[in-house]
Amino acid sequence: MGRFTAAGHANSGRMSSVARGRTHAMAIDVKTPAELEGMRTSCRFAASVLEFIAPHIRPGVTTGELDELCHRYIVDAGAYPAPLHYRGFPRSVCISVNEVVCHGIPGPRELVDGDILNIDVTTIVDGWFGDTSEMFTVGTPSRVAAQLIADTRAAMWAGIACVAAGARIGDIGAAIADFARSRGYGVVEDFCGHGIGREMHMEPQVPHVGERGRGPRLRAGMTFTIEPMLNLGSPHCDILDDGWTAVSRDRQLSAQTEHTVLVGEAGYEVLTLRESAWRPAGTRV
Repeated sequence: MGRFTAAGHANSGRMSSVARGRTHAMAIDVKTPAELEGMRTSCRFAASVLEFIAPHIRPGVTTGELDELCHRYIVDAGAYPAPLHYRGFPRSVCISVNEVVCHGIPGPRELVDGDILNIDVTTIVDGWFGDTSEMFTVGTPSRVAAQLIADTRAAMWAGIACVAAGARIGDIGAAIADFARSRGYGVVEDFCGHGIGREMHMEPQVPHVGERGRGPRLRAGMTFTIEPMLNLGSPHCDILDDGWTAVSRDRQLSAQTEHTVLVGEAGYEVLTLRESAWRPAGTRV
């Protein structure tokens, strides 16, 4: 579940934000090996929700029905859906269809052939948060929509590949933006990735547009999300009257994918990686 950057919509009042230039001065949590086991458990469970819901995505199903299925799956396992009642959010997952960039509220909207949608899952297991999202298609998507999804996944992994002890946060955003813009997409800057652990939104902020060599230095044991949102057209967003739903300003298609990532001593570990998820050749689950 994304976080507003300093450039985000301050009048929404829905999510906390810290000025991007100040993140280097804020404490960034570095987890112990025992704490990381708790993170791994919650992240694996969050990923399993996406595996569970995938077969239920079909024409005629409503986003509200998908939310109810996810809710039951999560609570039946003894976990808790973190978005539910978070700053007033009314449902257990975010479901963002077509032009919805993020934070879509599930409801009566019926999916139709050709729709694309993001399902964003954040779970709490034994006090630890796991956060991940994936793009799904309904029936047969357009060629343009399918390419947007593929490129969004590749952009996210371009950012993940930069994660290592000693690297900088800005390296991640620079890699994502360079990849996405080379293919003509608008990279949304109003929302960003975020640190995660005993809270859903922690330091550092992880913008998806950045400058190499800038920002907080990564240390082994840090955990955060990388969750770029790419638009077919303008990178700018509007927030609807519900105070949550972000849509592309020109109402063109948008896509997002998200993983929770651990900084290792030599590289990274994707804590929410699941068997069915796309990943670059040679990446292990």
